[in-house]
Amino acid sequence: MPPELVVLTAKPILLVVIFLAGVLAGILVERFLSRRRRQAWRERNRARWARERSGGDILSGLWIAPKPVSAPPKPTDPADQLRIVMEANFTVQPLLNRSEVRVFKELDRMVIGCNPGWQVMAQVSLGEILRSKNADAYSCINSKRVDLLLVDENCLPRHAVEYQGYAHHQGAAAARDAVKKEALRRAGISYHEIVGGQTTPSELRRLVEKLVDKPSAD
Repeated sequence: MPPELVVLTAKPILLVVIFLAGVLAGILVERFLSRRRRQAWRERNRARWARERSGGDILSGLWIAPKPVSAPPKPTDPADQLRIVMEANFTVQPLLNRSEVRVFKELDRMVIGCNPGWQVMAQVSLGEILRSKNADAYSCINSKRVDLLLVDENCLPRHAVEYQGYAHHQGAAAARDAVKKEALRRAGISYHEIVGGQTTPSELRRLVEKLVDKPSAD
């Protein structure tokens, strides 16, 4: 047996220390190589990640990221608008559907019966009867409409009436109504609903009598 092994055999503690040192050195080398492999992998994929974040190719070109489709800009020049309109066809569309027409006629008759100076208007744009210094708030209601609007003898909007059909509360209808309700409430215009198949003529008459001011005695 070589003298070196005889010395190690005679000193088992030294042998253990040398063994542990070898194991520790192996772990450190493996960690170093693993870290180098991860860095190399990041470098190889950094360019691909940059393309994905910027909307480029995904997974090395297997799929192409869809590009957002922006709406074409609206023509603002009156001449362009006229040219586009002259090239298009238009048809008449009813202002109200059949159920809304029945409600409108009945409501109009009742309102005039309570006060001949009052009127009922249909499909009124909120952007025409409401104002706000907050441009963002105004844009939220500008294109929204109320089915029926009661105006007094001075054409001042007083009460909004919405006709709710059987399928009205589908989708985001309730959220849209909430926006209209709040905007009208802040302007001092009351909001009321007529539910198809539920609101009776007597209930509608009581509502009108409560909302419409009695004509002043001259």
